Amino acid sequence: MKERKEKNDKKQTKFILSLTAALGVIPYSEKKSGGNKAKEDITKYNIAMENDLIVNCMNVVAGSSGISKYYGAISPVYYALHIRNENSNIKYWEYIFRNQKFYSSLVGLGNGIIMKQSSSGKLNTVRKRIPMTKMNRVMLPVPSKSEQDKIVQFLDWKTYEMNRFIHQKKKQIKLLEELKLTRINNLVTKGLTHDVKYKQSNVEWIGEIPEHWDVDHIKQHFKVKKRIAGKEDYDVLSITQQGIKKKDISSNEGQMAQSYANYQFVYPGDFAMNHMDLLTGYIDISKQFGVTSPDYRVFTLSDSEHCFAPFYLRVFQIGYKRKIFYKFGKGAANQGRWRLPITAFYDYAIQVPPIDEQREIARQCDEVEKQINEMISRINKEITLVEELRTKLIFDVVTGQVDVRDVKIPIYEAETDIIDSEDDTDEENLDESMEE
Repeated sequence: MKERKEKNDKKQTKFILSLTAALGVIPYSEKKSGGNKAKEDITKYNIAMENDLIVNCMNVVAGSSGISKYYGAISPVYYALHIRNENSNIKYWEYIFRNQKFYSSLVGLGNGIIMKQSSSGKLNTVRKRIPMTKMNRVMLPVPSKSEQDKIVQFLDWKTYEMNRFIHQKKKQIKLLEELKLTRINNLVTKGLTHDVKYKQSNVEWIGEIPEHWDVDHIKQHFKVKKRIAGKEDYDVLSITQQGIKKKDISSNEGQMAQSYANYQFVYPGDFAMNHMDLLTGYIDISKQFGVTSPDYRVFTLSDSEHCFAPFYLRVFQIGYKRKIFYKFGKGAANQGRWRLPITAFYDYAIQVPPIDEQREIARQCDEVEKQINEMISRINKEITLVEELRTKLIFDVVTGQVDVRDVKIPIYEAETDIIDSEDDTDEENLDESMEE
């Protein structure tokens, strides 16, 4: 293969392409929000032709590559590779570049890690590019064109079957997640039994509640705390979809702060929520002492006589999962800044069952979550096994360890929706580092 080095310096095209992990090369206009915006200066882009293999030189070691179906402009962090002659099948090379064993072997070719400071002062880790001079020295298996064609036909068939299986399993997981949310939501809004009288809560997201429940506001039972550490050397805590986790700042991965002295304390039992991102943010009760971003909201239960913290953790988590908090947000949603103002937070309506009932509801929510999570875990193990088999099969076939020349490929009708775009990752987030 050969690198295409054509610049878009004369604005030959304004059709910008984006490379994604699951969907490959797509029009920039079709990508989901996230990543960097397209450059205003279109002349800084390169040209990609139809059937070029697009490779992210900053992320080759993660398998970031795909064949373009379009003529368009691509980020300068991408290599556009094309076959030198008709004795190669570009899809064969795509299978090699997207294979985990191959791209893992390229780790040593990169020039290391650099730290890039954003306009907000935070430091982000950025992988340096793998130069094409090094890529050109990588030894690759080169079967005949006819065998490449057969390998592509075989792998298209087999990977389609495996991808369809994975897609079906992910749909099962999605249904189980919806079931879990529905059952937990019913418990925290309707109570333990339906054999009671109900009344209107006059709150849209709560609906009818048992007659003996009350409705209050967060400000009546919780209080926001902001205690700045003033120095470093504390454990740094991050709020993730899996809860509050200790951040490994020594790894230099993800966003890094210049100083953690202005971070705020979080004590065991404190609630901590990412109120700056009401779509993908989350909330948890901390089990450990540490510090977290001053932009997060840390608050405590001020009325333990009438409120049980684990019950309200479920209430608040549903606020994220059902996008209820989102309705009260302010900011610029299209730029990933959609915050819950402190006044809207304090005025947020919450249901108040008797505290003994709160405890039992929380216990049953834990049981529901445990049962369904165990089912999801078993399905995820099946998915992992098939993904590992897929990786091994591709590697064995493209390296000639499995001979497929005499394999008869059955006629099959491939579905077009077996890749879940929700699992996709945009690969445009390193553009700025190339402009230095």
